[in-house]
Amino acid sequence: MGTDDGSTGAGTADSGTGPADAGADDTDDDVWTALVDETLRFSSPVRHALMRYAVEDVDIAGVRVARGEPVLAGLYAAGRDPGRHTDPDVFDPARPTRRDHLAFGHGAHYCLGARLARLEARIALKALFTRYPDLEAAGTPERLASISVQGVRALPVRLNAGRPRS
Repeated sequence: MGTDDGSTGAGTADSGTGPADAGADDTDDDVWTALVDETLRFSSPVRHALMRYAVEDVDIAGVRVARGEPVLAGLYAAGRDPGRHTDPDVFDPARPTRRDHLAFGHGAHYCLGARLARLEARIALKALFTRYPDLEAAGTPERLASISVQGVRALPVRLNAGRPRS
């Protein structure tokens, strides 16, 4: 599973029924961009940065890390920081801090494919929810079990949930 399909699956699982669920204009590309950004904040497809080793003794948030000790940064935790995000465990595409995450890394290690991944996720989610506006979850998402990436392995849905059956 890559980060783009992880984002698309998570966006489908986390958003409920898409932007229309919140009364948003789902023909506006900004609405879909906001949905992708909030998905990346809420369910970052990359869980951890590569393991690093402290080159000197350092204190991080009151915890002593000795020279040579391994450090594994939880990138996904940045999107759930209550010091940065109000109600961080609530999925809200209208959140003003939705772009404040590390889903694509930071600085010199920022993902070169970030723009493409955002574009792919926006196109996929818009196509899915436009084609199936009544889509709704039909069960619990089966999350991917991995130390390095997170996403949705399986998501049971009803494509035409709001339409009467003939």
